[in-house]
Amino acid sequence: MSPTVRTLARTVHIGASAGWLGAIVTYLVVAAATLISSDPDQVRGGYQVMAMLADAVLLPLALASLVTGLICSLGTAWGLLRHYWVLFKLLLNLAATVVLVLYTRSIEYAATVAAQPSWSQADRDLLRDPTHLVHATAALVVVLAALVLAVYKPRGVTAYGHRRALRNRAAASTST
Repeated sequence: MSPTVRTLARTVHIGASAGWLGAIVTYLVVAAATLISSDPDQVRGGYQVMAMLADAVLLPLALASLVTGLICSLGTAWGLLRHYWVLFKLLLNLAATVVLVLYTRSIEYAATVAAQPSWSQADRDLLRDPTHLVHATAALVVVLAALVLAVYKPRGVTAYGHRRALRNRAAASTST
């Protein structure tokens, strides 16, 4: 991968990941405000905003972060499977994205229920469920953990990375 393409991929990855983090914080604030509100119109609006955030912002940024992270890891010396921190970042990103994809159905369902002109007791219980707050908090922790891994890059080479390094050293010593 050329240096220009590598820099572009890294720039898009950082932008998508930072945007994802900001969108999670926004979702968390909206979810908290919706959960504590006693105003039915604010609850309706809050769930509509959460559904829009999930579909139009969170999901595209999560997918962009995942794809550009793969491109960056495959196009650099860090590699995808050579270092534990890269592998853990991939697993965190993949798990968070899969959970988000599956969870958007729940968010959309709650927004549909909230949009109804009147609510049954079961609907009220659903709309007062703190699940959205819990999921957003967990997503924030996961994305922050990936950020810490990206910044600190803890040492540790996978078995594959170790074998690859040995092969590279052997190839370098035989070519000189």
